[in-house]
Amino acid sequence: MKKITFQLVLSLFIIQSISSQNFTSQTSELNIKKTSDKIILDGILDEIAWIQSDSAYNFTQNFPSDTSLAIAQTVVYMRYDDHNIYVAAKMYNAPGPRKYVTTSLRRDFRGEGNDSFSVIFDPFQDKTNGTIFGMNPFGVRREGFISNGGSGRDAYSFDWDNKWDGASKIYEDYWAIEMAIPFNTLRYNENQKEWNVNFYRIDSQTTEKSTWSYIPRNLSIGNMASNQKLVWDLPTKKTGANISLIPFITSGINKDYINNKKVDYSRNIGFDMKYGISSGLNLDLTVNPDFSQVEVDQQVTNLDRFEIFFPEKRQFFLENADLFANNGNRNTRPFFSRRIGIARDTATGLVIQNPIPYGLRLSGKISQNTRVGLLNMQGTKNASIQQPSINYTVGTIQQKVLNRSNLDFIFVNKQPFKLDLGDSSYKVAANQTIGLDFNLLSSDNKWSGNLFTHHSFDEVKSNKAYAAGGYLYYSTLNWMWYVSSQHIGAGYNPEVGFVRRTDIRQLASTIRYSYFPKLGKIQSHGPGFDFDVLGRQAVGLLDWDINLLYRIKFNNTSSLDFRLRRQFTRLTSNFDPSGSDGLELSENESYYYNFIIGSWSSDERKNLNVKLKTNSGQYFNGYRLNFSGTLGYRYQPFGTTSIDITYNRIKLPSPYNSSQLYLIGPKFDFTFTKKLFWTTYVQYNSQIENLNINSRLQWRFKPVSDIYLVYTDNYFAYNQTDGFFQIGSVKYRAISFKITYWLNI
Repeated sequence: MKKITFQLVLSLFIIQSISSQNFTSQTSELNIKKTSDKIILDGILDEIAWIQSDSAYNFTQNFPSDTSLAIAQTVVYMRYDDHNIYVAAKMYNAPGPRKYVTTSLRRDFRGEGNDSFSVIFDPFQDKTNGTIFGMNPFGVRREGFISNGGSGRDAYSFDWDNKWDGASKIYEDYWAIEMAIPFNTLRYNENQKEWNVNFYRIDSQTTEKSTWSYIPRNLSIGNMASNQKLVWDLPTKKTGANISLIPFITSGINKDYINNKKVDYSRNIGFDMKYGISSGLNLDLTVNPDFSQVEVDQQVTNLDRFEIFFPEKRQFFLENADLFANNGNRNTRPFFSRRIGIARDTATGLVIQNPIPYGLRLSGKISQNTRVGLLNMQGTKNASIQQPSINYTVGTIQQKVLNRSNLDFIFVNKQPFKLDLGDSSYKVAANQTIGLDFNLLSSDNKWSGNLFTHHSFDEVKSNKAYAAGGYLYYSTLNWMWYVSSQHIGAGYNPEVGFVRRTDIRQLASTIRYSYFPKLGKIQSHGPGFDFDVLGRQAVGLLDWDINLLYRIKFNNTSSLDFRLRRQFTRLTSNFDPSGSDGLELSENESYYYNFIIGSWSSDERKNLNVKLKTNSGQYFNGYRLNFSGTLGYRYQPFGTTSIDITYNRIKLPSPYNSSQLYLIGPKFDFTFTKKLFWTTYVQYNSQIENLNINSRLQWRFKPVSDIYLVYTDNYFAYNQTDGFFQIGSVKYRAISFKITYWLNI
């Protein structure tokens, strides 16, 4: 393992040096000038300011090809005044009227099938972290963050909200937008003469993705490696006090029927505050935060032996979230913000909410090459479940090195306080984790990677309380290669982190080749091979799998992906693979099995959309038939109705349990206007015999100011032998009300 880690380190530095020398950048730039003219946001580009503006044009294709100018061309203009950056764009079509596609009128839309225009700002010109703003022909807005240069599945986050304005208008042969983005929503240094910027468009008629700065089709359309210069006529200035106060009021009623508790009437007053200490550094403060309006997690059928990861959705944790959340890898993280604000009932074993009196978060740039983050939050005590008050502190420093790479140091501290139980006292020991990561991004984005070493500390002072590993990723038009390695010590215990397994050594690799036909309906296709080997020094191999892969992507945005897998599993503890609390397979038993994994996604532009997956074949000492999928229908432009279904039929030899497990989740998401939304989830999970209903009504009465009414209900639901389920008694029921108001001071 040490030899593998050393080879990864050496490779990362050599590749970074070579890529920096060989990369030749484009020379396009866009000039932005100050205007004193009033710009009316109406989608009609008739102001003198636009007529006298420099323009970005000659967009190039990113999908389905990348060898020509875009068929559907776009022209972009930019101006600014003392308070706002203005962006205007015309998105041209083939002559004549046409239909446009949007999933709904809800803010923060996503998807390859949507018509949209987006601008990416990179004020610090590091081509690594950016802010994205977008609109569609219906005037729906979105904003978010880009990290890691726009590479990887965690690089984009559209959960962040901020205050800005815009309008769109549809014409016969094109549609147009105008945006006004306050300087206060962006993080930048004063006295800059240049930023980096890029624009991209998705067009549903041609299925075309196009960008101002050329981005090859093997890279994401939001990739920041080739962002171009935005040249200011005057150096950038701070726009005055940057303080936003967001007070809120909540009230609610809930009843726990399982424990036969009395009806609980709750109410709370609190606020969030955003204070721009400098143009690049922001302080977030929250007092008595309430997250009752956050969407519920989508339930899953858990046939895994390890903890399942659910992403963070709470607004307070989202700005510059990559500073705190991206250390290590997806399955081994020293900090996981969802550990904050929860506690475990020692009597029932259930996870319950742990109120937070306050929290603060400082994050952003302190110089052109240095980002910092500091988080401190306090959880309250709860003597009834022996939960002491706990303080959580996280500090991180990220320093740019080489061209687009960085070194990232993180420190995490969990500090419980003594809990007085009357005749005794109860104290949980403190826990700390420190870590250092090196994150690689080459200039041409062909190479990316990570190396990390982390160490945890607690009262036990365990041996091997460390985690180390890394990955290396290579991507060109035809070839993709990925290799990763990690070594997690038996004593590694980051209590505020996320670690699926300890005491392991792991090596994995994937290689793919892609063909790009010049004619036909297929955009790309090709084979691949990968393997994943995991072991433990005292035992030997624990798990391995080898896979033959094939992937097909069609010009109409649909895709087909499947793999043939051979897998080995040695159980490290007793385990019931049927997921039905039956007789368990014994620890240290080994199993070899073969199965197929496949997925298909239909054309995202169509009103009727289908996604299907299967994971079927041999399964431990038996067989599994698995299907999961989503069937959705779009009522353009007012919303969607969809249903998620997961079915597992597991057949094991006697005396082990066989089982049929269902997860059925209808969802109704209606956007009556761009300000009034109604979302309802219904989730039936036969594995935990639970029926959950969550219905949320949201009225955005002012920009980023909302009223929420949320209803939650949980029932016992029993699976029947005839394939149907019976609804039983109520478990838990709640109604909550919340109003927030965004006030710029």
